[in-house]
Amino acid sequence: MKGRVVALLAVLCNLGCGYHTAGHSVQIPQNVKTIAIPAFKNETLTYHIEQMLTSSVVREFNTRTHYRIQNDAADDPDATLTGTVLSTVASPLTYDTATGRAASVLVVVSMRVQLTDRTGKVLYQNPAYVFREQYEVSQDLSSFFEEDSPAFRRLSRDFARTLVSNILEGF
Repeated sequence: MKGRVVALLAVLCNLGCGYHTAGHSVQIPQNVKTIAIPAFKNETLTYHIEQMLTSSVVREFNTRTHYRIQNDAADDPDATLTGTVLSTVASPLTYDTATGRAASVLVVVSMRVQLTDRTGKVLYQNPAYVFREQYEVSQDLSSFFEEDSPAFRRLSRDFARTLVSNILEGF
């Protein structure tokens, strides 16, 4: 009998531990059916990075959620997701010892995002997303291929997956 009471108390204590199964805590109110995701703003000199990021976020929302996604906030959406690319930095990570040239580069992109409802109430925000992606620099000049665009695309997909998960799971 004493063992059952202890087991019952252990179960009751664990009910309020604060953990939850991923995907069960939804931050977006149930009355939100449409989300506008206008093109993110780009405060950097990296050409079209905002288009890559916006496109990846739209694709991730369309793939993983039931929300109707629209491009323009003027169409009276239930919520609007805005984003700003704050900085992009590409730094040599390793060097070729024979030539002294960069062998790999680390790209770092920082962004700010905010999801608001139609009244302006903030449903989600993160002013300091930072994502990194590394790429190798071709040492063979005859078959040189610029790898930074694929690196930015990989980074955009990672950002979109993380952002949508954070919004849906309430982190």
